[in-house]
Order: sequence, then C-alpha cells, then structure tokens
Amino acid sequence: MQITWLGHSGFRIQIEGAVLLLDPWFTGNPMFPEGRRAEAVAGATHVLLTHGHGDHTADAAAIAAELDIPVAGIPELVGLLKAQKGIKGIDFNKGGTVDLAGAKVTMVHATHSSSVSSDAGPVYAGTEAGYMIAGDGHVIYVSGDTDVMADMGVFNDLHAPDIGILACGGHYTMDMHRAAYAAKTFFDFKTVIPCHYRTFPLLAQSAAPLAAALPGVDVIEPEVLVAITL
Repeated sequence: MQITWLGHSGFRIQIEGAVLLLDPWFTGNPMFPEGRRAEAVAGATHVLLTHGHGDHTADAAAIAAELDIPVAGIPELVGLLKAQKGIKGIDFNKGGTVDLAGAKVTMVHATHSSSVSSDAGPVYAGTEAGYMIAGDGHVIYVSGDTDVMADMGVFNDLHAPDIGILACGGHYTMDMHRAAYAAKTFFDFKTVIPCHYRTFPLLAQSAAPLAAALPGVDVIEPEVLVAITL
C-alpha cells in the first residue's frame, strides 16, 4: 500500500486494486508543483471527496471526466457534480460502505461545513464526512476537515484503524494539540500522517508538536509526491 501526499488535504492512495484520489486540489494549490499533475493522477480508479469546499473539490470533476472514472462521496455533492459536469458518480452516506476495486470504504461523520461556490453564492453540498479505508491488511482513518468528536471512539471500536490521516493545521480544522488529543484519547494508531497544514501562513507549518505529543506513534510529515509505503 502506498500513500502519496498531493499537498493540503489531497492524497493518492494505492490500496488493493484501487488508486484513490482523495480531495485532489491542484489548480491554485501553492503546495503542488506545476507540471506534475499527470504524474499525480496516472492510473487513478476513483476520486473520493470529503466535502464540497474548493480546496478539496476544485479539480475533482475535471479529473473524473479526463480519466472517465467516478467521483465517490455524499449524495448531494456527487449529485451536484454529476448534474453540472456530466461525470460518473458513486453516492453513499454515513455508515455506508462501498467496494472500490477491493478497498472497503466506509463513510463516517465529521464536524465542519460543506458547500460549493457558485455565482449566486454558496450551494449546499450535503454534510462533511471522513472515511475508513480498509485493505492490504490496514485500515486508514481519513478525518476530513473536522474538530475532535466523541464519535471517534465509536469509529475506533468499529474499525480499529492503524493509520490516521488527520487534518491538524488549525483555524479551519483541529490544530496539532487537538489532533494529538484525538489520537491519544480515541485511537491506537501505529502511523499518523498530518494534512491540511503548511499550505498557507494561517495554518500550522510543522507537525513537530503532534509528533512530540504522540510518543510511540510514527508521525510522518509527508512530502508532496513522495510515496509512503506501509
């Protein structure tokens, strides 16, 4: 299994027979190097979205159309993209599990907000979500944009993830302290990969506080387009 950061909250996850593009955002992403988009999307089988904000969905429909692959996510968001762009979609909801080329993906709750921008203002895009992605002997918890929730304890009881991809840049999501609290209190991760940080000066620039707060956990600060093999 390989997890490759695409900057901000975007990841390329190769698991079972799937190559999932999670919240891919290339256009206007200061973390993503120009000229390497083709490398990032090559062989992708699905686009997987946590919520509607542009820093998570801006390139999703274009990728899906270009590669003729479906976008998976909550029904309202997938329905909007299908109606506007004519792409394929796999819609499901919280508590539901879909099989994406052998990877078992369960949608779980997050607490944030979700909308898609339009000329008339924000358009409702369903509710925000996270995911449990199971395959290749691992379970990955993708927090999505969220704060700490007591629900996380239920997620761990049901799924026992060993890998956490945690939004932890602060201001719009959990900060490093709150993400560390979530990891210690509710989970038993072997590996944690921070995201939704370093993109803008407003966000945390280092995950050192997260690593310091999680002794015994392998906290990997990812580098863009450098694969992490687990």
